[in-house]
Amino acid sequence: MGDNKTEFKLKSPPEDGISRVTFGPNSSQFLLVSSWDKKVRLYDISSNDQRCEYTHSAPVLDCVFQDPIHVWSGGLDQLLKCYDINAGTEQTVGNHDNAIKCVCYSSDLNLICTGSWDSSVKLWDPRTNSCTGSFNQPDKVYTMSVAGEKLVVGTAGRKVLVWDLRNMQSPQQKRESSLKYQTRCLSCFPNKSGYVLSSIEGRVAVEYLDPGAEAQKKKYAFKCHRIKENGVENIYPVNAISFHKEYNTFATGGSDGFVNIWDGANKKRLCQFHRYPTSIASLSFSADGSVLAIASSYSYEHEKTPEELPEDAIYIRYVSDQETKPK
Repeated sequence: MGDNKTEFKLKSPPEDGISRVTFGPNSSQFLLVSSWDKKVRLYDISSNDQRCEYTHSAPVLDCVFQDPIHVWSGGLDQLLKCYDINAGTEQTVGNHDNAIKCVCYSSDLNLICTGSWDSSVKLWDPRTNSCTGSFNQPDKVYTMSVAGEKLVVGTAGRKVLVWDLRNMQSPQQKRESSLKYQTRCLSCFPNKSGYVLSSIEGRVAVEYLDPGAEAQKKKYAFKCHRIKENGVENIYPVNAISFHKEYNTFATGGSDGFVNIWDGANKKRLCQFHRYPTSIASLSFSADGSVLAIASSYSYEHEKTPEELPEDAIYIRYVSDQETKPK
């Protein structure tokens, strides 16, 4: 799989579908991974070994670092957990009425945000480990991302809501996805100007938060993760988006097993890596943008499940400026 100098596989990966890979807030060494085998694992990629793990009672759908020591996770057991890496202790902080699909952290406001299939978003204060509010959404929450004090929420029914975390009485903006099909993933630009949204039919939209006409003129959508095979164009869901924090470029991963890196501002694809064994389930650039973690994990999107499932794997790829920097 690729050249050893630039890419390697993590040892002892999760045993069932990988739901999230995410690097620590200022580290390219520690990678947090949640999966359908009910576990959250922390890997040290420099020594290629697992540092610690903790367990939920059902598949874990998302996880996030609050700081280098504290991590949070939620999933189908409807519980939000906090784990202290140094102490090796976990705490159940609260719950939703249905699966917790998204967990993210606002460093600007020191808040944990959870989004659930119960059509609500809850905010949590990590200093007191208490819920500070629950806010109804128009439908099941599928994806969320934080941009400064804003929280952008993508729900079923192709709805997108922009909330101000300092005042959650009502959403600042209510939008509809500019893509025709179900929203799969949404991620905010590191420069906080907008977000990138992907759908199940091989399309990605670049959107801007400023509702003014000038900013809205810049938005656009494009096709990707589509492959012509035997004269037929196969269209794949785009499952994962991760931003390079310095360059504002972003990687997308699809069920076609490919990872592409894009320069959104100049509407250009910078590169495409080799094809991975199966669907790309999650992607994460490290804080300094030197490493990209790639979760290759079968996503059961075909009508017929193959007899032999490809194994779940996490690839650690050292990326160059040539691959990630706008030309």
